[in-house]
Amino acid sequence: MTPEILARITAARAARDLSDLARQVVGASATPATPADRLIAARRLRQLANALVDYTVVAEALSGTSWESMAAALSRHDAATLQGEYEDSVEDWAALDAGVLDEGAQSAPDLDAWYLRHREDADPAGETPVSDLLDR
Repeated sequence: MTPEILARITAARAARDLSDLARQVVGASATPATPADRLIAARRLRQLANALVDYTVVAEALSGTSWESMAAALSRHDAATLQGEYEDSVEDWAALDAGVLDEGAQSAPDLDAWYLRHREDADPAGETPVSDLLDR
């Protein structure tokens, strides 16, 4: 497995966590809570969304996507600033050893099972969308 694939699996894990927390927030809509409790939950959702973007940027950079393309997709005007924000993380991910990469692959079946439990008709077909990354 490559660092890029591990970053994509990590992004999938972040997406799962974001989805689970969003569902909890919806489920608690009528539950009495303090303003602080609601704001903390909303802030956590934002943190998870930001983490998803971060892992996706790292994966795309590792795959060779240009900083200019990523900046445009993120509505950022300066690719050099974006590169400066992420370059150290990309280098860290690129330097991961095989043991770390192999450990990361172990979560793929759990993510596949989660996807199948929550998949709706409009979602992409496939039984093993995350494990399929391991075949690249």
